[in-house]
Amino acid sequence: MTETTSAADAAAREALRLIGPTPENWAPLPAGVDHNVAVVGGGQTGAAFAFALKRAGVGAVTVIEAEADPARAGIWRRSARMGKLRTPKNLVGPELGLPQLSFQAWYEARHGREAYAAIDRIARTDWSDYLAWYARVTEFAPRYGVRLVRIEPAETGFRLHLQSAAGPTVETARKVILANGFLGAGAPFTPEVLRGLSAERLAHTSEDIDFERLKGRRVAVIGGAAAAFDVAGTALEAGAAEARLFVRRPALANLPVSRARAYPGAYDNYPALPDALKWRSALRFRRSGSTATVDAVERVAAFSNARLHLGVTLLSATEGADVLTLDFGMERHVADVVISAAGYAADPALRPELADFAGDILRWRDVYAPPAGDEDESLGAHPYLGAGHVYQERQPGAAPFLKDIHVFNPSAFVSFGLPVGDVPSLKRDVPAVVAQISRDLFFADLAHHAERFAGDVPADFPHELYASLLHGDAKALAAE
Repeated sequence: MTETTSAADAAAREALRLIGPTPENWAPLPAGVDHNVAVVGGGQTGAAFAFALKRAGVGAVTVIEAEADPARAGIWRRSARMGKLRTPKNLVGPELGLPQLSFQAWYEARHGREAYAAIDRIARTDWSDYLAWYARVTEFAPRYGVRLVRIEPAETGFRLHLQSAAGPTVETARKVILANGFLGAGAPFTPEVLRGLSAERLAHTSEDIDFERLKGRRVAVIGGAAAAFDVAGTALEAGAAEARLFVRRPALANLPVSRARAYPGAYDNYPALPDALKWRSALRFRRSGSTATVDAVERVAAFSNARLHLGVTLLSATEGADVLTLDFGMERHVADVVISAAGYAADPALRPELADFAGDILRWRDVYAPPAGDEDESLGAHPYLGAGHVYQERQPGAAPFLKDIHVFNPSAFVSFGLPVGDVPSLKRDVPAVVAQISRDLFFADLAHHAERFAGDVPADFPHELYASLLHGDAKALAAE
């Protein structure tokens, strides 16, 4: 451990000491139940939830992570390919109110205040290293290599069907938090005209792409948002013969993901907005697309063998023995590999672990009818979430267990206005979800807590201490 890392560790330990000892678990486990809370996902969000639940006194929490290698948990060393995070460096992250646990504190301990002041945004690799440090100082210990296969409603909570190297197992939990990123929200989206291509020729930005095999090859990227530029830049840096980005829009967006992060009033109160305003905000983003940062565009533009094609729609993709032919109508191009950067579909019906009850989940299309011209099937498929990010029932009373599944992945976007699971969502929404879980568990066990309220409480000090203060007859009576 370096001296600078030791300084960050010491500051973090002192902060944790000053906020007092970790509360004991106050939420009793019913007979036959393994966990109060099961968190699905061991990335930055899973770490934040583990810490927040621990500080709230909610014990019997397990965190499972499908990735077996701790160094590759989350996205930062796998499918995230940006040079720098797209969010501002000073956003509150998983530190949840403790500045000594923040990225800034960690970075300044390693590199100094001037170095932090000099960076405009956080390097992706620095963020990954910071999260590893955060996990260590908060004693975050997910179970790596454990994948959720199925959530089965049970009499008390859920039966979780899990798969690991040791084989299949079943565990029970009262609450589930889905902190499993874009893939947990639904599925990667690939245009239909590409779906018949072989795995040798087709990839999606969500995949762990072997860029070394792209050396000397022609790469076509379908999409023009931030991930498209990231994957094109990575391919070019790996030695691709060329990278072409094909975009349907005639001009690229220059809009932030959401104005909800622009000032505290909008950020803090967004969940209470009327549905019409939430829909309009989500639709604006969907139609405009996400913004590639300046450095992401510059990264691609630095290569003479990079090309951007705007206002083109892919009509067909034909796979020959040695080449792909991509037909855009007025244009036709050949490539060796095509990468879909068309984003993700957020839909509970696409998640196999939700198959038992996906049809019972309330969607935006069930609740809100947008004005003519503002319809959008993709947004309508998003779950219509309640307070605490919980699924709600399409038919009241048909699936009451849904209130015990808390959704903290991008399928919460329409309901909560942020890319949920990204850094901007942690400050506002992690405490709100933990507060809801605490409230639900407390009132579920109200008889137990009422008994604790009425139970005998040990005296804070011996009765004899009063004796020296008593006067006259009262003192004599106390002595009898």
